[in-house]
Amino acid sequence: MRIRTRKLIGTVGLLLLVTAWALTMMAFAQFALRAQSGLVAALFYLVAGLGWVLPAMPLVSWMQRADNT
Repeated sequence: MRIRTRKLIGTVGLLLLVTAWALTMMAFAQFALRAQSGLVAALFYLVAGLGWVLPAMPLVSWMQRADNT
């Protein structure tokens, strides 16, 4: 597969991943963090804000591979 095709597929995948991650974390925060302190909420948002990076790393690595020619 050409690198341009992988980058297109990867970009769409990353957009879907970030959108799904953000919606899921917002829904979780609305229900789980209502009665929590500000410190717990801040820690949750810190982890949730950076948490999408781990699932995205293999996708970005796949996007950057050289062409098989």
